[in-house]
Amino acid sequence: QVQLVESGGGLVQAGGSLRLSCTTSSSIASFKVLAWYRQAPGKQRELVARLTAGGSSDYLDSVKGRFAISRDNVKNLYLQMRSLKPEDTGVYYCAAGLGSISVWGQGTQVTVSS
Repeated sequence: QVQLVESGGGLVQAGGSLRLSCTTSSSIASFKVLAWYRQAPGKQRELVARLTAGGSSDYLDSVKGRFAISRDNVKNLYLQMRSLKPEDTGVYYCAAGLGSISVWGQGTQVTVSS
C-alpha cells in the first residue's frame, strides 16, 4: 500500500511563506499525476496545484504566481507558498495517481493569520 506523508505546515503571518513537502513510500516516478489539494473549514476540498509526468503544471487561479509545485526524482513532492493570505488557511493534502487521483496523504494544517 503506497503511502504519502505531508510535512511543513504551520502558523504564518499574512505575507509570509511556507514550503510543504510530501514523501512517498514508493518511487515518485511511478505516479503520472501529483497534486496538492486543500480544504478550508466548512468548504469542499479543492485542487491547488497539479503536476503531470510530462512536466506540465496547473494552478488554482487564486494561487497563480504565489505557489509553485515541484518534485525531485526520488520520493518528494513540494509546494512552495509565498505571499500567503488568510484565505489560504486550510488542511493541505498531497495526492497522487496513475491517471486519476488514487492515493491521499493525511494532510497538514496551514494557518495564515491576518
